[in-house]
This record gives sequence, C-alpha cells and structure tokens, in this order.
Amino acid sequence: MSALQTEHITKRYTGHTALDDVSLTIPEGSIVGLLGPNGAGKTTLIRIINQIIRPDSGMVRIFGEPLERRHTEWIGYLPEERGLYRKMMVGEQLLYLAQLKGLSRSEAMSRLKTWFDRFGIREWWGKKVEDLSKGMAQKVQFIGTVIHKPRLIILDEPFSGFDPLNARLITDVILSLRDEGSTIIFSTHRMETVESLCDHVILINKARKVLEGTRRDVRRQFRTDTWALSYRGDLQLPSERFHVTSMPTDDPEIKSAHIRILESAGSASVANELLGAVMPAAEVVSFSEHIPSMADIFIRLVGGEEDESLRRHLGETWSNS
Repeated sequence: MSALQTEHITKRYTGHTALDDVSLTIPEGSIVGLLGPNGAGKTTLIRIINQIIRPDSGMVRIFGEPLERRHTEWIGYLPEERGLYRKMMVGEQLLYLAQLKGLSRSEAMSRLKTWFDRFGIREWWGKKVEDLSKGMAQKVQFIGTVIHKPRLIILDEPFSGFDPLNARLITDVILSLRDEGSTIIFSTHRMETVESLCDHVILINKARKVLEGTRRDVRRQFRTDTWALSYRGDLQLPSERFHVTSMPTDDPEIKSAHIRILESAGSASVANELLGAVMPAAEVVSFSEHIPSMADIFIRLVGGEEDESLRRHLGETWSNS
C-alpha cells in the first residue's frame, strides 16, 4: 500500500498556477525527498496534504483512503517556519500539542519523558521557549511533531538551526522512525542530506512533477557513460572515442580523470574497452563509473542559466562519487 497518493492535483491563485496536474505516489515505510527550487510548488503541495488549503481539482489519498479532516491525527508536520508559543513553558506546551493530537494527559506525559530522555533535555521542562536557542527550540518542535506517533511525517528543512552533532542525532531519530513504520516526506534544498537519507525522490519544478523514483534508479537514469579513473603514468586516449577531463588530486604521484565514452555500447563492454586502452600505458589505481549525484541531476533539470547560483544555494560540496 502507498502511504500517500495525489491524483491530478491542480491549484491556482490569481494569475499564478502553483500546482499543475501533479500525480505522485509516496511508498509506505520510506523516506521521500520532496525537491524543487523556491516557488516550484512544494509548500502548496504540503499545505494541501495537511488540509490547510484545498486543491482546485484532483484527489489526495492517505493509506488508501480519500483524505478527510480526521486524518490530521495520522500526520505530523514540522513546517519550515517554526511556530511555538514563546511565553509558554516547554513541558506545558508539548503536553498541549500532544493532547491536540488526541493523546490523554497521562499518555502524553509518558511519551514526553521518553523523548526528553532520548534528547537529554530533562532540565528544559520548566524553561520558557523564548529562553531557548534556535537549535533547542527546534528539538522541542520536533518532539511536538512526532509525539503522537504519526503514520506520515512531513519535515520541511528539519536541520535548520542544528549544529553537526544535533543534526546527526535528528538523522538517527528519523531513520529509527522509518524503521518503526512511519513514512517520512522530507523537503530540503540540502542535496547531501537527500543522498544520505532518502529512499525515494520527487522533483517538482514550475508547478509540475518532473521526476519521480527511487534514488538509485533516478541516479542511474541520468548516467552518462563517464568513468572515474585514478592512475600513475601517462594517459593517451583517442579523442574521437574518449573525452578526458583532468580532475584535481591531493597526491602528486597519482593523476585523476573523468573519461566519457563518446559512443556507448553498454556499460560492461565500455568498461572493458576503456581499461584495455588505459592499462598498456598507465598503472590503474582506481576505476569506477561516475554516476551523477542528486545535486548534479537537480542542476541539470532546473538550473539552466542559473547553474552557479543554484550550486551556491544548495550548499553542496560537489562530489565525484
């Protein structure tokens, strides 16, 4: 069963189409990266799933059922714009949020104690939210998002405000929630996070879905018959058959290159042909297919003339793996 399906969702505002005939499927028990540049329609889609706004046409199904008001208790939503009551005590606020999601006070207290121990924040119970740092408040809101054990969790830029140590903690929690059966929609611009966390990716651009599939299949779909080679010696390959791009290396004795095959005959035969051309003249240190990263694919599909500014915006350390 899929956790969520949208069928031909369209949403228009005056003079602007936010979503245009968007159909997608979120596999149950997966972490799905919902990707797209600013203004693509991601926030509109998330608001429709949370029933904050309604689509002009189309249908949303959640775990096989048409989406209704009662399904809000199945969903946990962490918005990009955080929303805690700053004057309330942390414990009081989380009790309130848990009870809004249908938990009794005693059940809420029991679960909150577990979460406070898990995050090592027992001493925060009586603090006011306004006295917390951004990262501390982020932890509090994360607990409020998942306290009722939602079947579907929507996280919009969840690592904002976290240092690397706390980002690692939240990553581990997200993975454990997935392993316990929750389905997680993960909206982010951080492509390295998509690479490390997401099982499935969906890319929206200019109000339309342009890509959907498992992360592995999507990356392989965009393979370019390019191979990463590290070697010692001199490399001379026929330019009519191979396009060679030298790559930087930290070891002065080892050279590195990306080699694209100009006419492909299938990956196995290409690899054999390339190695056959390289080995008589050079000592091979490493050899592997260069498969585009999710950041490379994102740039290719939505970048256009804005490639360099998008690279900076994504905050990606560009990988050759």
